[in-house]
Amino acid sequence: MQGLLSATHDARKDTQMLRLISALGLLLMAIAGANAAEPARKATLYKSPQCSCCEEYAKYLRGNGFEVKVVATHDLALIRRDNGVPTAVEGCHTMLLGDRVIEGHVPVSAINLLLEKHPQVRGISLPGMPQGSPGMTGRKTAPFTIYSFGDGSHKVFATD
Repeated sequence: MQGLLSATHDARKDTQMLRLISALGLLLMAIAGANAAEPARKATLYKSPQCSCCEEYAKYLRGNGFEVKVVATHDLALIRRDNGVPTAVEGCHTMLLGDRVIEGHVPVSAINLLLEKHPQVRGISLPGMPQGSPGMTGRKTAPFTIYSFGDGSHKVFATD
């Protein structure tokens, strides 16, 4: 009788262990599936052929999970105009990310904010080529002001 009770107890332990392993496996599959379901962040960055900081910015984005295709062009003014970038907020390069426009050396934190919380905004910009911004050399000496734009106007979107 003792042997039968011991075998029953061992079988219960084995069943509990199998249930635990199965639950952990399902949890891992759910996590992997959620990550696989995230859309790829594929972007095309248009830059002047002579500019090297744009390549550094593309490396920065790749290091933060973006797939970036870099296109050297002499038509940046046309690309900006066609995508509604106001002259007042022009940056070093223009990047298209789905139906959004990222102008200049915008930090990833601002891009994520745009994508996650501001579906009505056409694009964002960090005008000029501020030292210490992603892809640029030098030290950041003050907060960056990032602007949103659309419909021909622009306003402060975030500071970083």
